[in-house]
Amino acid sequence: MRSEKLADVSAEQFFALDIRVGQIVRVEEFPEARRPAWKLFIDFGENIGLLRTSAQVKNYSAEDLKGRLVVAAVNLGTKQVGPFLSQCLVLGAITEDGSVALLEVPKQARPGDPVA
Repeated sequence: MRSEKLADVSAEQFFALDIRVGQIVRVEEFPEARRPAWKLFIDFGENIGLLRTSAQVKNYSAEDLKGRLVVAAVNLGTKQVGPFLSQCLVLGAITEDGSVALLEVPKQARPGDPVA
Protein backbone atom coordinates (compact mmCIF):
# COMPACT_ATOMS: atom_id res chain seq x y z
CA MET A 1 0.00 0.00 0.00
CA ARG A 2 1.35 3.41 -1.00
CA SER A 3 1.42 5.91 1.84
CA GLU A 4 3.58 8.71 0.43
CA LYS A 5 2.15 11.53 -1.67
CA LEU A 6 2.86 11.32 -5.39
CA ALA A 7 4.37 14.19 -7.37
CA ASP A 8 2.08 17.07 -8.30
CA VAL A 9 0.33 17.03 -11.68
CA SER A 10 -1.18 19.96 -13.51
CA ALA A 11 -4.89 20.68 -13.51
CA GLU A 12 -4.74 20.06 -17.26
CA GLN A 13 -3.43 16.52 -16.66
CA PHE A 14 -6.13 15.82 -14.08
CA PHE A 15 -8.95 17.15 -16.25
CA ALA A 16 -7.76 14.97 -19.14
CA LEU A 17 -9.22 12.01 -17.20
CA ASP A 18 -12.82 11.17 -18.04
CA ILE A 19 -14.24 9.88 -14.75
CA ARG A 20 -17.86 8.72 -14.86
CA VAL A 21 -20.58 6.99 -12.88
CA GLY A 22 -21.43 3.54 -14.17
CA GLN A 23 -23.74 0.73 -13.13
CA ILE A 24 -22.49 -2.85 -12.99
CA VAL A 25 -24.90 -4.93 -15.07
CA ARG A 26 -23.03 -8.25 -15.18
CA VAL A 27 -20.36 -9.98 -13.08
CA GLU A 28 -18.42 -13.06 -14.18
CA GLU A 29 -15.74 -15.23 -12.63
CA PHE A 30 -12.19 -14.66 -13.89
CA PRO A 31 -10.30 -17.86 -13.05
CA GLU A 32 -7.45 -17.01 -15.47
CA ALA A 33 -6.47 -13.88 -13.51
CA ARG A 34 -3.16 -14.00 -11.64
CA ARG A 35 -4.80 -12.41 -8.59
CA PRO A 36 -8.43 -12.98 -7.59
CA ALA A 37 -10.64 -10.74 -9.73
CA TRP A 38 -14.08 -10.39 -11.28
CA LYS A 39 -14.97 -9.53 -14.87
CA LEU A 40 -17.30 -6.53 -14.59
CA PHE A 41 -19.57 -5.26 -17.35
CA ILE A 42 -20.53 -1.65 -16.63
CA ASP A 43 -23.19 0.53 -18.25
CA PHE A 44 -22.05 4.16 -18.62
CA GLY A 45 -25.24 5.44 -20.21
CA GLU A 46 -26.30 6.26 -23.72
CA ASN A 47 -23.24 8.25 -24.86
CA ILE A 48 -20.55 5.80 -23.69
CA GLY A 49 -22.39 2.50 -23.48
CA LEU A 50 -21.17 -0.77 -22.00
CA LEU A 51 -17.51 -1.12 -21.01
CA ARG A 52 -15.82 -4.03 -19.31
CA THR A 53 -13.03 -4.31 -16.80
CA SER A 54 -11.15 -6.76 -14.65
CA ALA A 55 -11.38 -5.69 -11.01
CA GLN A 56 -9.60 -7.10 -7.97
CA VAL A 57 -12.62 -6.63 -5.73
CA LYS A 58 -13.19 -10.21 -4.61
CA ASN A 59 -14.02 -8.83 -1.15
CA TYR A 60 -17.44 -8.16 -2.74
CA SER A 61 -19.72 -10.98 -3.85
CA ALA A 62 -21.10 -11.05 -7.37
CA GLU A 63 -24.55 -10.37 -5.88
CA ASP A 64 -23.22 -7.29 -4.02
CA LEU A 65 -21.68 -5.93 -7.21
CA LYS A 66 -24.51 -6.46 -9.70
CA GLY A 67 -26.60 -3.29 -9.92
CA ARG A 68 -24.10 -1.24 -7.89
CA LEU A 69 -23.17 2.28 -9.02
CA VAL A 70 -19.39 2.75 -9.32
CA VAL A 71 -16.90 5.45 -10.28
CA ALA A 72 -14.50 4.65 -13.13
CA ALA A 73 -11.99 6.28 -15.48
CA VAL A 74 -13.24 5.55 -18.99
CA ASN A 75 -10.53 7.05 -21.22
CA LEU A 76 -7.39 5.14 -20.24
CA GLY A 77 -7.49 2.96 -23.33
CA THR A 78 -7.85 -0.79 -23.57
CA LYS A 79 -5.56 -3.11 -21.61
CA GLN A 80 -5.11 -6.82 -22.20
CA VAL A 81 -5.53 -8.72 -18.90
CA GLY A 82 -4.84 -12.33 -19.78
CA PRO A 83 -7.57 -13.39 -22.25
CA PHE A 84 -9.76 -10.39 -21.32
CA LEU A 85 -9.80 -6.80 -22.64
CA SER A 86 -10.23 -4.22 -19.89
CA GLN A 87 -11.72 -0.90 -21.08
CA CYS A 88 -12.02 1.16 -17.89
CA LEU A 89 -10.64 1.41 -14.36
CA VAL A 90 -13.00 1.22 -11.38
CA LEU A 91 -11.94 3.45 -8.49
CA GLY A 92 -11.78 2.60 -4.81
CA ALA A 93 -9.78 3.13 -1.65
CA ILE A 94 -7.02 0.64 -0.93
CA THR A 95 -7.55 -0.36 2.69
CA GLU A 96 -4.94 -1.33 5.26
CA ASP A 97 -5.37 -5.03 4.47
CA GLY A 98 -4.84 -4.37 0.73
CA SER A 99 -8.45 -4.90 -0.34
CA VAL A 100 -10.33 -2.30 -2.39
CA ALA A 101 -13.31 -0.44 -0.92
CA LEU A 102 -15.32 0.84 -3.89
CA LEU A 103 -16.22 4.53 -3.82
CA GLU A 104 -19.80 5.26 -2.79
CA VAL A 105 -22.05 6.97 -5.33
CA PRO A 106 -25.14 8.99 -4.31
CA LYS A 107 -28.44 7.39 -5.35
CA GLN A 108 -29.40 10.41 -7.49
CA ALA A 109 -26.37 9.88 -9.77
CA ARG A 110 -27.03 8.11 -13.08
CA PRO A 111 -24.85 6.03 -15.43
CA GLY A 112 -22.77 8.34 -17.58
CA ASP A 113 -22.75 11.26 -15.13
CA PRO A 114 -19.30 12.90 -15.08
CA VAL A 115 -17.41 12.99 -11.78
CA ALA A 116 -15.76 16.28 -10.81
